[in-house]
Amino acid sequence: MNRLSLKRMTIVLAILAASLTLTGCSVGKGDAVAGERIHEVCLSCHDTSLYVSPRRKIESLSALHREVARWGDYYNPALSEQDVNDVTAYLNTAFYKF
Repeated sequence: MNRLSLKRMTIVLAILAASLTLTGCSVGKGDAVAGERIHEVCLSCHDTSLYVSPRRKIESLSALHREVARWGDYYNPALSEQDVNDVTAYLNTAFYKF
């Protein structure tokens, strides 16, 4: 393999890695149906209007995942990583659509 080919391959791999990170592929797979059931607990403190507010602060799938994880720590027991993935999948499917 010559230097030019190696350099091109390095650039392609860097672009691929960056695009996977930006598209939220680092977020685990979740089950939206299970997430909807788990989300019922969230409704004891707030309704779903904050998800559709024009002033909502969540602007990416990874940010949504972080917020679900952050608030999931308030529950006893805290949400598991799979629970967080499931709720993230539900919220994204039903409201955010990233």
